[in-house]
Amino acid sequence: MTLTFNSESYTLLLAKHQPKVITNDVENEQAILIAEELAHRTNRTSEESALEYLDDTTIHRYRVVRMWEQDSDLFLNNLNLLPLATLSRTDSPQNLLSQVAEKVAKILDRETKQNIAGYTEILAGLRFDKTLIRQMLSEDIMQESVIYQDILQKGKKQEAFSLCMSLLEERFGEIDDAIYQKVQALKIEQLEALCRALFRISEVDNLVDWLDEQQTI
Repeated sequence: MTLTFNSESYTLLLAKHQPKVITNDVENEQAILIAEELAHRTNRTSEESALEYLDDTTIHRYRVVRMWEQDSDLFLNNLNLLPLATLSRTDSPQNLLSQVAEKVAKILDRETKQNIAGYTEILAGLRFDKTLIRQMLSEDIMQESVIYQDILQKGKKQEAFSLCMSLLEERFGEIDDAIYQKVQALKIEQLEALCRALFRISEVDNLVDWLDEQQTI
């Protein structure tokens, strides 16, 4: 039997169950009940089937996962989830970290190994001592990871920025906010260049000119 679609009936259904953004748990549960009731209803009309599809697109289910309660095997046996294993349930945390390190060491693709090692170091740092992590994981592999290099660069830039600001305050006293923001926007190479340029810059106006020139580079 061919089901026909009645636009008027569908309009009435839409008026009764208007799609909307779900903003809290109560609305989420209500939307789930509507969708489940439609899904299990026998002899649904074409209009109800269309409404069920529309309702499904507005439902988002979520669950808080307590990593320390999860079985470590779930993560040890999945390469993409391997870094999370360091936070999972175990009676011997050090043994768990050793297992993760062994799994990382067996990854054949070097780039994948670098990135997995980098993510693992970050997450393991929430639970383990830094020295232990570096004993277990190959430090040279971690240092070559994209995430590690990004953090390292940010750290170097912060050090260079702090040094520049100290030198500027020593030379000119309290620094104007506009100058502070311009210095903060400099790349690490420009910060290093500013430190050298300060041996030649004696006036604030000269400093502003130098910073303005950097914005055009």
